[in-house]
Amino acid sequence: MITTATVTVFASPESWIESDAVAQCHQVAALDGMTHVAGMPDLHPGKGAPIGAAMTSRVLYPFLVGSDIGCGIAVFPVRLKRAVPEKLAARFPDLDRALDPEQDADDPAWAAVEGDIPAGHLDGLGTVGRGNHFVELARVGTVFEPGHADRLGLAAGDLVLIVHSGSRGLGERILRAHTEVHGAGPAPDPAAYLAAHDEAVRWGSLNRRLLAARVAHALGFEPAEPIVDQCHNSVEVRDGSYLHRKGAAPGDGGDVLIAGTRGTPSYLVAGHAGPEAGHSVAHGAGRKMSRADALRRGRAKHTVEELRRTPVGSLVVCGDRQLLFEEAPTAYKRIEQVIDDLVRHELATPVATTIPLVTYKTPDLGSAPQRDRRDQRRRRGRA
Repeated sequence: MITTATVTVFASPESWIESDAVAQCHQVAALDGMTHVAGMPDLHPGKGAPIGAAMTSRVLYPFLVGSDIGCGIAVFPVRLKRAVPEKLAARFPDLDRALDPEQDADDPAWAAVEGDIPAGHLDGLGTVGRGNHFVELARVGTVFEPGHADRLGLAAGDLVLIVHSGSRGLGERILRAHTEVHGAGPAPDPAAYLAAHDEAVRWGSLNRRLLAARVAHALGFEPAEPIVDQCHNSVEVRDGSYLHRKGAAPGDGGDVLIAGTRGTPSYLVAGHAGPEAGHSVAHGAGRKMSRADALRRGRAKHTVEELRRTPVGSLVVCGDRQLLFEEAPTAYKRIEQVIDDLVRHELATPVATTIPLVTYKTPDLGSAPQRDRRDQRRRRGRA
């Protein structure tokens, strides 16, 4: 007899949760072998499966993890004497240009690589990607738990680098290899899928370190190990079941950076979520508008200049105007409500906020130094 899994959405009545997202949770719950679906307060609809959900099953479903296996957020300490956003924004490297082992053999960022590149995947190495991915220089704002923050080496006013990126095509390749044969069906060989999946997870973590090292050298500070690095697109074997996370971070004892928007704080939290929440917490503010809606409404409401200088005084480096509108703060839920819901349901404890200073999305050739603009154009000419 087929039984439908239970569904729990950890959101208050005040939260913006689309009915389509809840419907997707129930559709997933009806899959063979599913036992429980936990929706986070940043829940929103995805392509075939909800984003912001932890889904437990006796069967492994690759499509529930999606194409960006290993996507996650890492936080790195920064030691800079002065942080002037306008000056630092102009010094960010071109993180759309991949590192080439031959052409860039002398790049000091390679020191972040220990051993072989997972899966031998060089495409997009050292790049941040599009969509909601970013690299952000931020300042620690309010500290809620001084003892916990101190153990992480953080205090109010400290600088951190936040890196949100994934497996840059490797995860997509893994998912496509499955879906071309099995569609949205389960993995016929879970061990084989998990082996490839684990490579993508390692690749994503390595790439976040490479990105941080590239920025560190460009901005003039020493690269450091991350104090937080949590993947939010993955699957793990837990208690004999498969726990799929799509836009949900592990919340069972570790620290998680829950991203706000480019014009609002982010929150560093200590997760303590149990099995009903899929041992998970939210991974960000969560979209409340589709990209098409955000583009249409944003163009009517904002100018490009308004989106490049945010309400908190930070700068957004983004040469793609369409992406600026798609990623406008108004396209996302209120991060404060997401955090309140996690606290209300006893899934996490806020440790500190981070306030953006410079957020990098894509190169902005118009604001780069003249020499850098020439270098970037020459590189693209070789690509």
